[in-house]
Amino acid sequence: MITDNSKIKKNLANRLKTIQGHISGVQRMLEEDKPCEEILFQISAIKSSIHKVNNIFLENYAKDCILDKAENNKIEEADLDNIIKSIIKYSK
Repeated sequence: MITDNSKIKKNLANRLKTIQGHISGVQRMLEEDKPCEEILFQISAIKSSIHKVNNIFLENYAKDCILDKAENNKIEEADLDNIIKSIIKYSK
């Protein structure tokens, strides 16, 4: 679960709404037969925005997991390995 920080949640929600807007824009562009290059540019922007949301979420996931384990004095190598594996898996 992402941290309870409402500022981060609001930031992510705003980014996701922006992505939704971009996707709607691409749908309109397709309907209006806009040039392929313009559509590809927008799709690239969407991919970049999704990647940024993913990175913000991963960063906070890692912080939450590490801080949670550290507070309980239960941080073990296996815990860190799992966090690192998740970061590597989902950061692509």
